[in-house]
Amino acid sequence: MSPAYAGPADVAAHGEYGPGRLDLSAGWNRPRYPFQGRITADGSGGFPAEPGRYHLYASYVCPWSQRSVIVIGLKGLRDVVSVSYVDDERDGRGWAFRERRGPDPVNGFAFLQEAYDATEPGYPGHLSVPVLWDRETGRIVSNDFPDISLDLGTAFDAYGDPSVRLYPEHLRAEIDELNAYVYENVNNAPYQAAAAVTQEDFESWRDRLTGALETLDRRLAGRRYLLGDELTEADVRLWPTLARFDLFYNPMSGVSERPLTGYEHLWAYARDLYARPAFRDATDLAALPALLARARAIVNADVRRLKVEPRLADWDAPHGRG
Repeated sequence: MSPAYAGPADVAAHGEYGPGRLDLSAGWNRPRYPFQGRITADGSGGFPAEPGRYHLYASYVCPWSQRSVIVIGLKGLRDVVSVSYVDDERDGRGWAFRERRGPDPVNGFAFLQEAYDATEPGYPGHLSVPVLWDRETGRIVSNDFPDISLDLGTAFDAYGDPSVRLYPEHLRAEIDELNAYVYENVNNAPYQAAAAVTQEDFESWRDRLTGALETLDRRLAGRRYLLGDELTEADVRLWPTLARFDLFYNPMSGVSERPLTGYEHLWAYARDLYARPAFRDATDLAALPALLARARAIVNADVRRLKVEPRLADWDAPHGRG
């Protein structure tokens, strides 16, 4: 049987993705992620960790889903939790499966909306990735991206690499605090700056983002990873934003004359992580510049911002952080 593929993305026929699914009324309002089931080792969350039961729908162009794919690679779970990718392009119908990234190997869906409708018929909300799917119940476990990566990193020790401890108990308070800082000032800040409705708001987000990058650069001057010698969930959450900064986020939001390559320690740290197969295999840098044309849905053209051209740096250059 031939794979079920959606037709080409067609904005003229189906509109841009967003209206009716996202709140674009003022600035950038992070959408709700209503499916919040939890996978646990003992099944106490309702979904026990079992090999072959769960599937992750991801996207190479989505930083939030990239984090979960990285965790699967780091934990050695590629044969435990399967992964497939939606196409890079979307129109008003949302994410779809096309030949470029391959079919849906679990359900044969042509559109990711079918997974949402199978879980909640007529689901009206944001059609996001990542989506963690349960083969046994035939429904979405979670589309709440912070919880998905945490559960993948903690619940599957019996089936993956237990020596990889991305969210160890003795560091959880510090990881949580750092994750909150990075999310607010780095992960989400480019969207807020792009969609800022006033010049004052834009300048505020610009200062927050560039200031946070400087703070993190200083932090990494004396340690290999954000929490020291241990690679943790905090590193996984920061890295996708760094990978996108020069090719997408800075050209989109126009916040900085200083590229990622201008931060000595942050740039070396980013290359250090990219040298790991779990990070490299989850990344398609060549797909990022095309996102700029589609970013116009959130960019407020009335705000003065820097004109920044996308730039591809040498990610394979020696990082010197062994």
